[in-house]
Amino acid sequence: NNNEKKFSLGVVFRGYKLLIKAADMGSTKAMERIAYALLFGDQLPQNVTAAKDLFEALAENGSHKAQTALGFMYATGIGVDPNQPKALVYYTFAALGGNLVADMILGYRYLSGINLPQHCEAALVHYRTAAEYVANDIALNGGVLTEKVRLTERAENLSSNGEIMELDLYQYFQLIAEKGDVQSQAGLGQLHLTGGKGIEKDYEMYSEGSEAVPQNNETALQYFKMAADRGNPIGLTGLGLAHLYGKGLPVDYEEALKNFKKAADKGWVDGQFQLGVMYYSGFGVKRDYKMANKYFQHASQNGHALALYNLAQMYSSGTGVVRSCVTATELFKNVCERGQWTERILSAYFAYKENNIDSAFLQYMFLAEQGYEMAQSNTAYLLEYGKQPTLVAKTDCYPMALIYWNRAAVQGYSYARIKLGDYHYYGYGTLVDYETAAIHYRLAAEQQHSAQAMFNLAYMYEHGLGTEQDLHLAKRFYDLAAETSTDAYIPVFFALCKLGTINIINSIQSANVSKIRIDQQSVIARSSAPPNPNQEPDAFSQNGCSLSLQALLYDVCSWTREQ
Repeated sequence: NNNEKKFSLGVVFRGYKLLIKAADMGSTKAMERIAYALLFGDQLPQNVTAAKDLFEALAENGSHKAQTALGFMYATGIGVDPNQPKALVYYTFAALGGNLVADMILGYRYLSGINLPQHCEAALVHYRTAAEYVANDIALNGGVLTEKVRLTERAENLSSNGEIMELDLYQYFQLIAEKGDVQSQAGLGQLHLTGGKGIEKDYEMYSEGSEAVPQNNETALQYFKMAADRGNPIGLTGLGLAHLYGKGLPVDYEEALKNFKKAADKGWVDGQFQLGVMYYSGFGVKRDYKMANKYFQHASQNGHALALYNLAQMYSSGTGVVRSCVTATELFKNVCERGQWTERILSAYFAYKENNIDSAFLQYMFLAEQGYEMAQSNTAYLLEYGKQPTLVAKTDCYPMALIYWNRAAVQGYSYARIKLGDYHYYGYGTLVDYETAAIHYRLAAEQQHSAQAMFNLAYMYEHGLGTEQDLHLAKRFYDLAAETSTDAYIPVFFALCKLGTINIINSIQSANVSKIRIDQQSVIARSSAPPNPNQEPDAFSQNGCSLSLQALLYDVCSWTREQ
């Protein structure tokens, strides 16, 4: 409510007053925090010039955070004239100083060839450095879960307090768990095993106690066992972990393996991951990298961050698989994008919701530099639509948006690929180029199965724009668009009606040409032969023309219905 919001803002304001005092006393960390707040307009009035001055002073004293920020400013031309070589120097020094965000930026630039020669091995080194930190953080603390919101989809109803479980809600789940509810039993065990929702992590489940609940050594294992006895995969995994690491139970690899297998067979992602760990490390089984890879693959398909990290390590070293720099780098990149810096995604979104467009724009752009595809598309969206940032001249919005749509498209976002087609079709931020537009629509249609791209490509085939006119291919892509998305039914129906009309006109014109030729041949034949009173009328005399037109219309209708 409003009172809570005012209280929160008051706490933040007092916090920044203390930071300013600390900065006045020479605290580098306080100065860094204030400089970033000024740059992004995060809890302080946005002042890019003041942020730049503060970053420059910090960078002279070796602050890697300031060096990263200056690299960002020179790379994007925010607050300074763009200077890519200078940006690269700042990013490089920041990475050497241990800045993991700078490592991500350099990794993305080497991977994509942005202002640098494309170099997979260099990208791998930078991404692996950052991914190692993220993996360790996830293993120890559970990592950061942040909802990624695309402005193009206008997601609503985010909960800002979804990570907190109220005590009375916890007690309710505890009550129904004790009455036999399997999901609650497993969920409470998992909650105390991994922490989160306001409950401290506790592998022995209250052996040391916590503020939330009384001390009880057997509570968590009791919940896990109750759930496992009913075949719940979360409970099975919890028991497996207790046996694997000796948390509340004696170490027993055989029991751990048995429980993990049961959980994995039920499709539970953590059971799959733990099986991979056992096969990779040889815990209680013969070491088998192929089996480890199999279970890590299963877990990674469901987004398990540590499974992704372990797969990346295997592909980077060629352990149990054929070495692949590209695959390893992409996997490390995926892990990196789950780091604590991901929290800025929500900060940017809330700034957007509060109509603080310049703040949202710079935060999304900073994330886009790190290689976040979602941030790239959101940056392009802000540049193109309505509430454009004041930090960019209007004449530069379309050319800059084109850059970010392109980066998002290269990472597989179909909507961005369609936008590239639109930009080249209409000449937004570039010259009109129908051939290039058709290429982008074709890529979105073939690779991402986009109904919109199929429709656009059909239109271009229909009119011969950027490609040779081909009505049959036009119909094929219109049909594919309708098959791919029900939203395309109505526009495809009207497009096919139009296409059928064009085909009728073309067929009638062809028929008229044939009629003229036949008439000429008839005149020549009749002039050289005597009249025959028993001769039947030809196809174009009396009712012949009417019959031919009916047949023609039937053929056209059949053509529009085929396939």
